[in-house]
Amino acid sequence: MTNPLLLFWYRMFSDDRPARRRPARWRVPLASRRQPSATIFLVMRRMRAPLIVLIAIFAISTVGLTLIPGQDLEGRPWRMGFFDAFYVMSYTASTIGFGEIPYPFTYNQRMWVTISIYLTVVGWAYAIGSLLALVQERSFRQALSLQHFTRKVQRLNEPFLIIAGYGRTGELLAGSLDALGRRFVVIDRDDERIDDLYTDSFHADIPGLAADAGDPGHLAIAGLDHPHCEGVLALTDDDETNLAVIQTAALLRPELPTIARAVSPTVSERMRAFGTPTVVNPFDRFGDHLRIALRAPASYQLMTWLESGPGAPLPPRGSPPSHGHWVMCGYGRFGREVTEDLRAEGLDVAIIESRDVTDHQPDAIIGSGYDPTVLAAAGIDEAVGFVAGTDNDTTNLSLVIAARKANPKVFVAARQNKAASASLFAAIDVDSLLVPADVVAHEVYAQLSAPLMWRFLQEVPLRDDAWAAGVIDRLMELCGEHLQSLWKVRLTPTEAPALQGWLGTGQARLGDLLRNPDEREERLHTVALLLARSGQIEVAPSDDFLLQRDDELLLVGWPSARRLLDTTLLVDATRAYVVSGRYVPSSWIWRRLSRRAA
Repeated sequence: MTNPLLLFWYRMFSDDRPARRRPARWRVPLASRRQPSATIFLVMRRMRAPLIVLIAIFAISTVGLTLIPGQDLEGRPWRMGFFDAFYVMSYTASTIGFGEIPYPFTYNQRMWVTISIYLTVVGWAYAIGSLLALVQERSFRQALSLQHFTRKVQRLNEPFLIIAGYGRTGELLAGSLDALGRRFVVIDRDDERIDDLYTDSFHADIPGLAADAGDPGHLAIAGLDHPHCEGVLALTDDDETNLAVIQTAALLRPELPTIARAVSPTVSERMRAFGTPTVVNPFDRFGDHLRIALRAPASYQLMTWLESGPGAPLPPRGSPPSHGHWVMCGYGRFGREVTEDLRAEGLDVAIIESRDVTDHQPDAIIGSGYDPTVLAAAGIDEAVGFVAGTDNDTTNLSLVIAARKANPKVFVAARQNKAASASLFAAIDVDSLLVPADVVAHEVYAQLSAPLMWRFLQEVPLRDDAWAAGVIDRLMELCGEHLQSLWKVRLTPTEAPALQGWLGTGQARLGDLLRNPDEREERLHTVALLLARSGQIEVAPSDDFLLQRDDELLLVGWPSARRLLDTTLLVDATRAYVVSGRYVPSSWIWRRLSRRAA
């Protein structure tokens, strides 16, 4: 920083003072805070020589024009002043050309202007060429995009989330969050994924940065220190990167909630050592879901439907075998999790491992899972279930075909690793499909969209299958076969002022609240999934359940039902009609007329 010009721009644009809205507990690394002004320094370094050449040519041309004598209209010697010479060279060097002022030039002046014109053409060609080369440099484009990204993040004035990793999981979650009106910032090391972010049709402008999310400086630029940041989601396909994100967030902003994806149990434990992050293991979740599907198909159907988000159709209710022999092909991380869950249910599992696996299980059958001889040795003929769980989609498709040829009645579960293979797995029609990205996205969405929804999903496996089937029947009866809107209602004086007197009577039934304010004999197209009260919860409360002040309700139903319910919560006359059937005058004039009539 010895150059005086660079030192001037550095002092002009750098800011070593801590930001006014930055928390006082910690400071962003100095290198990270100076990165947004790297564009200016880069331009000045690359354009220093062309600018000096242009300035020198302009100065020499101006001074020479003042030294060469001219003639006035009467033929007397006349010298052009510095301002006139500067003015002439300004429109000459910029190729505008107004003419010869204030008197016609002599041949000496015209010769000098001619030389100046060619010099300025050479200078402009050198400067423009240098500028075009600078624009094409990767470092300049990165610095420019970083400055643009930083400016967009700093201007966010509403709560937002940081999504680290814009793969299949991040893309699904981003679409769901955008549908909810939630703001978020994306950081991913792949330039093409960030380009896809800008081409996706989001309702809001989404800031995206192509950088390593595991770098604390990049997370700081992405808004980790922003006062409106409300959470960090580590969703990359690298466990170590997700661990680095969780560590940075836990050490620098310990009050922020964090959610991370991890398939390694060791990394999961290391994450939990930093605060209380929510760690989602898609393989473990699939094993848990498979156990639920074996034990309670209706419960699994209800959980899958609610996790899919609004607009999702009701998934079919499967009928996996609850007892018998299973064959597991591919004993990696996924195979271990599923095998442990199946054996925990008391099922017999035979393991098939390929020959290139060095750490074989003692009871494993070594060979290719699509070899009829190996399948026969694993007992595929009498098996009731088969799992294709390798990390290669082509291999898994071959395994499914081979298993069905050997036993057409076998229940088939498969693992899909790439989004591009979705059409192939849909065509082969497996009974249970694991898409790790979808599992993580659905679970994270359930936690972020409504905390009460997450609590409800945790309660579903604890209930029997008949209860879950009854909830599904109620949802289908009132809301149809597509999942409708999910929202939360708080019976507080602020959000439900019209209900406070009624709630104080101790006779406030849930069924009365969910009546149609246009025709009270009809029920609103909505179902209460959960009620929370002072830390206690009531799952799927009945219509006779008595409400109290400050209760929280998780509702699912039509958007029109939500608007009608808001009217009941806010308008006294509507509440009176819904609860008792009485028409209460709502305006001052009608109340006066009603009193006179009485």
